[in-house]
Amino acid sequence: MFQVRIHGRGGQGVVTGAEMLSIAAFLEGKHAQAFPSFGSERTGAPVVAFCRIDTKEIRLREPIMAPDAIIIQDPTLLHQVDVFQGLKADGFVLINSAKSFDDLGIDEVAARLLPERHACVPATEIALKHLGRPLPNAVLLGAFSGLAGEISLPSVVSAIRDKFTGKVAEGNIAAAAAAFEQVRAQLAACQQVKEQHVAHHQEAR
Repeated sequence: MFQVRIHGRGGQGVVTGAEMLSIAAFLEGKHAQAFPSFGSERTGAPVVAFCRIDTKEIRLREPIMAPDAIIIQDPTLLHQVDVFQGLKADGFVLINSAKSFDDLGIDEVAARLLPERHACVPATEIALKHLGRPLPNAVLLGAFSGLAGEISLPSVVSAIRDKFTGKVAEGNIAAAAAAFEQVRAQLAACQQVKEQHVAHHQEAR
């Protein structure tokens, strides 16, 4: 089972993001479950949503305490809430920010994760460019597809079309695709650095 926890604030579409992720998984023939944590969802209040993905029926119903992946829609939560609580050692972290993990003051989180399993993407800026609205949820799903590979970009596109129509759907799709490409470029650069390091180490021997 692959478990995702999404952190954000009310008004950012956190719950809708979890629902779209579950739809994308369902479209790939998987079982999926999405639900919010209970509590205030007023605009600006911290919100958490959960998504489980599996190849077999999911019977669990409790909140996700040991996620395989964490998506953070609002970086202002980083030093207000323990968003990384329970994250597995081989987990994925995706943050909506134009800054790096170092610049965000969470370099210790990056240090304990594999380099190819964490990324920052300016999802709000990408959404504004393609959608004209600061809604990062669908954008981050495109980025998540590129990072974790648990769901494909075509499935994300289909899930977006399931939730939205017209210009809103097309804008979200363009934004999700742009975020996907940005993450893939980050991972390619990461792989290149890793290969150079290995080559240098072999030459040194």
